[in-house]
This record gives sequence, C-alpha cells and structure tokens, in this order.
Amino acid sequence: MEEERTSGRAPRPPQKERVFLVLVDESEEMANALRFACRRARHTRGRVALLYVIEPVEFQHWLGVGRLMEEDARAAAEQRLQTLAARVFEQTGTMPAIYIREGSRAEELLKLIAEEPSISLLVLATASGSSNPGPVVSYLLANLRRLRIPVTLVPGELTPEEIDAVT
Repeated sequence: MEEERTSGRAPRPPQKERVFLVLVDESEEMANALRFACRRARHTRGRVALLYVIEPVEFQHWLGVGRLMEEDARAAAEQRLQTLAARVFEQTGTMPAIYIREGSRAEELLKLIAEEPSISLLVLATASGSSNPGPVVSYLLANLRRLRIPVTLVPGELTPEEIDAVT
C-alpha cells in the first residue's frame, strides 16, 4: 500500500475474472473451441464456462415415452459435462461453470449471455471441411446485435499445436 502512495498512482481496481463460454455439442470441432478457451483462461487467470443445450424431444405420441427420452437426454448431457469438466480442470486447474438449458441451441446461448453478466467471451469452433461455418455460427452472425460480448471463432481444421501457438 505504501509503495502505491509514493509512486503517485492510484491503486488499480480489482479486475473482473474473464469467463470464456464454450457451447458443448457432439462435434469434433468443439474440442478446438474448448482447448482454445482453456488455454486463454489459464493464461489470463480466467475461467471456462460450459453450456449444454438439450434440444426438445420431438416424440410426443406417448407422454411417458417422451419423458423417458428427456430424462435420457439430461443424463447424457450431465455425463458429457462431467467428462469435459475434468478436461477443463486438467488444463486450467479450475472447475468450469456449468449450464444446462433446454430449447433451441442458438436461442438458449443468446439468453444465457444476456442473463449472465460474468460471461466475457464466447468461443465457438467453425465446422471443418465445409463452406458453412455451422448452424449456431450462422445464426449468431445473423443476430450480432443481440450479443453483448466478443465472439472468437476457432477454425475446426486447426491442430492442437496450432491452437497452442496462437494462445
């Protein structure tokens, strides 16, 4: 404290922790987004957040069967997130924030960003080997005004070594 007074500078306010949000899906490219987010979080003393969106079950013929399908989807989401949370912890030394939502993947992503002020950056991977970047990326590009945070697009074709080199 004394040093700050003698230097003539006002003390710096504490910096807000940077939270890097990754949208979890079953694509191979998602691993690139996760690796990028983990490396950035580790280098900036930030944190990773994972969002898994369970899309609505279309099978409504029998209510009981539909409920079983929803329960199975929820259990699969929780298992996937546990696996990824362990990977995040291994790479960053901190546990990620976990969000599970139900609905349209792109819409729920935008809602979470709007509702959660701690999220400071969205990290998505683009589809590899395609001229289409993917449905969520395309949706977000069409709805940029609804975003309050920057978005980092990680090319799906990058190798882990190339991701490490840029982070």
